[in-house]
Amino acid sequence: MNAAGFRRIVLGLAGVIEGAHMGHPDFRVGGRIFATLTADESTGMVKLLVDQQARFLAADSAFRPASGAWGLQGATLIDLHRSDEEVVGEAATIAWQNVSAGSRKEKKPSTAKKPNRARSPRT
Repeated sequence: MNAAGFRRIVLGLAGVIEGAHMGHPDFRVGGRIFATLTADESTGMVKLLVDQQARFLAADSAFRPASGAWGLQGATLIDLHRSDEEVVGEAATIAWQNVSAGSRKEKKPSTAKKPNRARSPRT
């Protein structure tokens, strides 16, 4: 696995655009970052939920939490040279789903009825 493969996978997901953030490539859906590459493009990052991150950490030594609070919140680094396309594709797809689900939240129309405020007769 390499940076070109990582790019191909994440850019193949619906609505994804590549940008840049703090001097390195990022990948966004609905304006929200779900994946990045380090400046040297040897490491990818995907935004997972904490339980999803734990599953990847347990299954594949190419995965490790990002440092600090980001890692504690699910930001997961992938050593691209030690992983394969299938596993990276799965992690990237999950991260895309996590972020795009938040991007697609729409205001639901209220189904609550307004109270009937009929006037009471004057006496």
